Amino acid sequence: MTQKAYPIHQYIDRKSGEVRTEKLVADALVRRLYSSVRERAPALFRAAVSRRASSLLGALNYDAPLSLRLSSPSRMMRALGIDLRELRDAPETLDTARKIFERKIRFEKFRPLPEDPRAVVAPSDARVAVGSLSETSVFFIKEKFFSFPELLGENFPHTKRFADGDFAVFRLTPDKYHYNHVPATGVVRAVYELGGAFHACNPAAVCEVLTPNSKNRRVVTLLDTDVPGGSGVGLVAMAEVAALMIGEIVQCYSESGYDAPRALRPGMLLRRGNVKSLFRPGSSTVILLFEKDRVAFCEDLLRNARDARAISRYSGICGRTCVETDLRAREIIARPRERAASENLC
Repeated sequence: MTQKAYPIHQYIDRKSGEVRTEKLVADALVRRLYSSVRERAPALFRAAVSRRASSLLGALNYDAPLSLRLSSPSRMMRALGIDLRELRDAPETLDTARKIFERKIRFEKFRPLPEDPRAVVAPSDARVAVGSLSETSVFFIKEKFFSFPELLGENFPHTKRFADGDFAVFRLTPDKYHYNHVPATGVVRAVYELGGAFHACNPAAVCEVLTPNSKNRRVVTLLDTDVPGGSGVGLVAMAEVAALMIGEIVQCYSESGYDAPRALRPGMLLRRGNVKSLFRPGSSTVILLFEKDRVAFCEDLLRNARDARAISRYSGICGRTCVETDLRAREIIARPRERAASENLC
């Protein structure tokens, strides 16, 4: 059933608290694809969200001859809203669309970690929507952005541990920094890839095809943070979800900056804030799942989610106000619940 549609999509800027209107890339095309094409030409729609089509679109946008060399990389990045001061490499060396998309930044300076060693941090520069799978929660949102058993896969052994838990959905737009960082310190208990389609992460896709994130190709990492030196927030499932034009999700954990990247394996200790992976290239999504009563989200994220000033397309599918907050990687998003009751959350 088609959900209530909104002509624009707005979010809250975390730093300023202002309502911003998102400039959605190819919005008219995506809305047409997910409405009339999906309904009238299902075979064409399936082809459009296939891996082959996604790779082709990515190549045309990032590797086609006309886009290989940019006469003024700095001008293009400024137009995209990229802060040139953050770049690790000289702007003139980022002379292709792919290099800009896969840029590295001086995150230690421009994405500093919170002082609280147990604070859970954002894995990505993204727009985040927080919610709960528990019907007793005041911000209960069930199976709108994803179906969590399907998201984690049929053979996932800990599905019940996340029932009635909390979640955060981080939506990366094409202009964002596309490295992901570890949200909490813990030991890798499992890491695996699940096949699937390449649905767009434009809000229109979520509104028309419920739980598309559970149907896309994705990499799931299970972190056990209840270990010596860990963040102490229980099991954390991190699903990195491919989307339209995403060709690959590269696992490249680094202990220092981007140096000596390693593939993940069970038993590895991942430290909060370190580089974990890279999306290549396009828009994409990261979903964090938490066990019930283990974390308390920051008050501003909860307040922004219910901010009636913003017109959010997600509100149409959730049956209540549901607004994203724009934030940056390594910013605090939650703390252990047992500490939150007696302390200021953020």
